[in-house]
Amino acid sequence: MNIHEYQAKALLKGFGAPVSNGVAIFTPAEAESAARELGGPLWVVKSQIHAGGRGKGKFKEESAGEKGGVRLAKSIEEVKAFAGQMLGSTLVTVQTGPAGKQVNRLYIEDGSDIEKEFYLSILVDRATSRIAFVVSTEGGMDIEEVAHSAPEKIKTFSVDPATGIMPHHGLTIAKALGLSGALAKEAYDVASKLYAAFVAKDMAMLEVNPLIVTKDGHLKVLDAKVSFDSNSLYRHPDVVALRDETEEDQKEIEASKFDLAYIALDGTIGCMVNGAGLAMATLDIIQLYGESPANFLDVGGGASEEKVTAAFKIITSDPKVKGILVNIFGGIMKCDVIARGVIAAVKAVGLQVPLVVRLEGTNVELGKQIIRESGLNVIPADDLDDAAQKIVKAVKEAV
Repeated sequence: MNIHEYQAKALLKGFGAPVSNGVAIFTPAEAESAARELGGPLWVVKSQIHAGGRGKGKFKEESAGEKGGVRLAKSIEEVKAFAGQMLGSTLVTVQTGPAGKQVNRLYIEDGSDIEKEFYLSILVDRATSRIAFVVSTEGGMDIEEVAHSAPEKIKTFSVDPATGIMPHHGLTIAKALGLSGALAKEAYDVASKLYAAFVAKDMAMLEVNPLIVTKDGHLKVLDAKVSFDSNSLYRHPDVVALRDETEEDQKEIEASKFDLAYIALDGTIGCMVNGAGLAMATLDIIQLYGESPANFLDVGGGASEEKVTAAFKIITSDPKVKGILVNIFGGIMKCDVIARGVIAAVKAVGLQVPLVVRLEGTNVELGKQIIRESGLNVIPADDLDDAAQKIVKAVKEAV
């Protein structure tokens, strides 16, 4: 689960991390009030969407002006004007895709005098099964670009969970960023507070880009992007309360209600599979035969007929879907349950695109019989390779 920058900063501030004062607003009138509350003389007006690259992004609407999604205002009137232009407009960044995202809220923040900009992030390193820090002197830039053009400027290290973060980790960060004296000590202090927040809130990633040195010689978290491990959210109702469903794909929201592992993709073939590994293999083989999957969907090992029906409805609600592939290997999941779920869903929403069904495993003959006797126009498949070729052919012939 992701949250907005202003929410991330409020959370980090609760752990003592140094952040600027700011106010989240939803209307131009609130922007003016926020600017007066903060006092100025400089304000930063920041679009709040779940995507990076906001500063370099562009709005689709001409009325939003030519400046990006992060703007420096030098007067209260300018703050209000920027808010009027940005709220309700669609911001397109390198991470939103061409469709962009509508800006429904802004963060008005005190301006900062910047001496230097750094990059710092914390994430779970699955290779070492530890929490890892990634730091770089190239703050304010896309870390992917730095990794490509100047990988030597990125320093990565992991933290032993038995000890947690220690002073020598702070020294590693200070050395990597070229900090000394009081700033070196401050690096450990800031890193400790960020690490504490990461662990306490079960974060999956915490990215600070940039982490700055101010003109008066202190470190400050100038931007913050935070995502959480969705499997741990039951422990953090305060985090769940920060969820902004307008920033999420509605199909993924609906899937979460039925405990379905669903991720929307950009292709044309909807997939319903049981088991993450089989689902990934299904996506790969569709790509191999010349089409692209419209989603990743794992119904799980013990899905009910209701769950299967919900999954099918979610797939068919995607207007990009030109064909559907159901690929089930029945172990705990029984093929007859899948068959009944598919039939119930088709009767409820109709079938406007080709449907290929491959069933194997527990109760497979019963599942196939149920589908045969349903009268539905379903294309049967013997194995995964056969299923992939048939759905790709059906989609191409339907175009």
